[in-house]
Formats: sequence, structure tokens, C-alpha cells
Amino acid sequence: MSWTKGGAKLQLKIGHLYPDLLDLYSDRGNVIILEKRAHWRGLQVTVDQISVGHEPRLADYDILVMGGGMDREQGIVAEDLQQRRENLQEAVDAGTVIVAICGGYQLLGHYFETSTGQRIPGLGILDIVTVGAKVRMVGNVVGEMDIAGVKHNIIGYENHSGKTMLGPNATPMMRVIKGYGNSGEDKFEGVRQGNIFGTYLHGPLLAKNPILADHMIELALRRRDLSVHLDILNDDLEHRTNAKLYKRLVEAK
Repeated sequence: MSWTKGGAKLQLKIGHLYPDLLDLYSDRGNVIILEKRAHWRGLQVTVDQISVGHEPRLADYDILVMGGGMDREQGIVAEDLQQRRENLQEAVDAGTVIVAICGGYQLLGHYFETSTGQRIPGLGILDIVTVGAKVRMVGNVVGEMDIAGVKHNIIGYENHSGKTMLGPNATPMMRVIKGYGNSGEDKFEGVRQGNIFGTYLHGPLLAKNPILADHMIELALRRRDLSVHLDILNDDLEHRTNAKLYKRLVEAK
């Protein structure tokens, strides 16, 4: 389709939240993938870095990305996010796509309770709670996710000690085929709540799963135009790589 409107290119505005504090396992790679795949389709893309002391209106962004971090950095972010709760809720209500990885995922929930019993309040935007476990859940993950009515194999990497439980208003992002996922018990990974995608998968996730990146871009553009459908890119190499990883991780004895 044409990516111009009134002679001007359609725009995609991405906000990268706390890139200086939350960037475990190259989580910033997710921002790069979103930017590149939009550029390759002729979209005009703007990426802003938003950290402590920056106070833009978050509803002005089409996509917000937040990664994971160490305990100290997550504590700084948790305190700062409390000051942004209404700002972020406004973005949620406006249909902004939010991608929250690991610690970012946990901080959007009701609370995180450490293994010693300390309860750190979250924003309560996601209907989840997280409790610290004594054993870390580490390794490659393969899941099955429904994207626009079609099931796709999603591949990523997890490293977390928090066990996340979903409430009635949150839907699992995918079913776990290999790995731990949210808790290591319910065989679900991540959460999908409206246009929010919360997940423990690093990798970066969107480099390994471009179909998911495109889904997020399309949802973001549809905030303004429901008729938007992305042009198809030549992803033969990406599809072969995904299939090879699936075979190595799931089918290999």
C-alpha cells in the first residue's frame, strides 16, 4: 500500500524507555528491529530515548519499548515510573503499543515480592503479580503464539527468578513448548493485555521473530488508520533461521 498521506510519509514514533538503565541481553535490539522494518517499508520513523528527568507525553508515541535490568537499576526505574503512572495509563488508553521485557514486564504489574518478602509496588497496569523464587529460570524458550489468527513459533531467551501469575484481565502471550515461561508451572509465557505485550523473552525477541515485530508495527499504525496492512518483506532467511532454531531446540534428541 502507499505509505503517504496528503503527500507526506506516514510516521511511526517510538519511545525507548530507560535505555541507560534497562538493557540486559541487548534488549535495545528490539527498538532497532522495529525501526529498521518500518524504514524498509518507507515509513518515517522517529526514536526518542526517555529516561529519568524526561517527561514527554507518552500517548504521543505509537510504540513504547522497555527492557530488563539489574535489581539496582530496576529500583530506580520503579520509583520513577510511579511518577509517570497517569502519563503511561493515558498512552495505554490511546492504544499505544507497549513492549515490556523481563523487569519492565514485572514493573507494569501490581507488585513484585522478593524472596525475602519485601513487596515492591508496580503500576497495576497489567493484571499480574510476581513473586521471587529461589531458583532462576534460565535458558532458551520456544512458544506458540496466535498472531492475527495464525499460530507461529516464537523463540527467545529467558533469565529470571521472578514467578509471574496472571489475573483474570490478562491473557497469556503464548503457550510454552520448551522452557519455563511465566512461572515454570503453568506452561504459559508473557501476557497480552490490549496493546501491551509483556514477556520474559530477551534475545532480542524481535530479531528472532520478525513476524511479531510486524504485528506490533501494524497495531501501532492502526491507532490512526484501521485500514493499514503492512507490505510483505522478503523474510526467507529469517523464516529459515527460525525453523532451524526450532528444530535444534525442540526436535533434537
